Amino acid sequence: MRRATVYDVAEQAGVSTATVSFTFHHPDKVKPATREKVLRAAEGLNYVPSANARGLARGRTGVFGLYSFDMLIERPLGDEDDAVISDVGQADADNHDGPDVLAYPLYVDEVQRGFELECWHRGRNVLLGSASAANDGAGITDIAGRVDGLAVFPGQFADDPSLSSLCRSIPIVRLSEGRAGDPAAYIACDNVSGMNQLIDHLVDVHGLWNIAFIGKNDNYDMRSRFAAMQGRLRYRGLPVPQQPLDESDAICEEHFVALCRAIDEGRLPQALVCTNDQTAFDVIQVLHDAGVDVPRNIVVTGFDGVLAGGLLSPGLTTVRQPMEAMGRMAARLLDERSGRPWENPVNFVFPVRMVVRGSCGCQ
Repeated sequence: MRRATVYDVAEQAGVSTATVSFTFHHPDKVKPATREKVLRAAEGLNYVPSANARGLARGRTGVFGLYSFDMLIERPLGDEDDAVISDVGQADADNHDGPDVLAYPLYVDEVQRGFELECWHRGRNVLLGSASAANDGAGITDIAGRVDGLAVFPGQFADDPSLSSLCRSIPIVRLSEGRAGDPAAYIACDNVSGMNQLIDHLVDVHGLWNIAFIGKNDNYDMRSRFAAMQGRLRYRGLPVPQQPLDESDAICEEHFVALCRAIDEGRLPQALVCTNDQTAFDVIQVLHDAGVDVPRNIVVTGFDGVLAGGLLSPGLTTVRQPMEAMGRMAARLLDERSGRPWENPVNFVFPVRMVVRGSCGCQ
């Protein structure tokens, strides 16, 4: 299917190609009525404004995009005046000159590594993009116009209508997302199996029954992990929390207020199952600052299996998903599509495995 061009949109809207260009790149310079007419025509044609017209004239750009929404974590990266190491069992900050390993979006890093490696092997270039807090869909539309295919991380803007429209114009891979209605490839890990392994370990090995969840249920992974935990606890005949103890995450502005309240009021459960490793790192820090020992006073687990989990003391018990392999598959799928969007949703689920370390009480 031929990709719509600026000429198609101009003809459909009855305006000049310059007006189409201004509508997307300088909308303030176009009358509202004209802008609306151009946008309607573009939507009807599944038009993607291009920043690489020469490449599109050949039909391919040779570039794949990797786009993230709101997964960056802003922390000190090792300046001499920064406290770069937390107290959670890591080396003394006075003897450390490097950056804090917890400062990086580690899940994103590992997936990105796999994506870039696969693109390198296939002779493809990579264009990285990310949304601002005020994203209105323009950012992802802009990067889509520069590439032959786009892999997208989850985030609060991932359901923007512009992404749904793009799925019908170029091949889109949605990472860490379950099956949905848009014609795209969906790559996820087996959250149910991972949570079952985790809960069974806490119950069978450690005899725990009072287990709570911490995490912000604002995307597919977070929602499915909480639902899987509820299902496994119900299957085991144990108390089932109806909502997370705290819906904070690593980038939440209200940082673990509910958890701190539970600590102050003596309402902590026996175990805290965190929606991902980055959340678990912060939870352990909050507990440490409050004088609550992990795992002697409470068990904490994560999910993802990022490298930093093995560097803490005690090490983080977690569920490892093959993030590099997921990134590689995303690039491979885009390459095999040769610029053609999927006609229907396709789903890929990767297996996971539990990694047992000291944060659950195992030695």
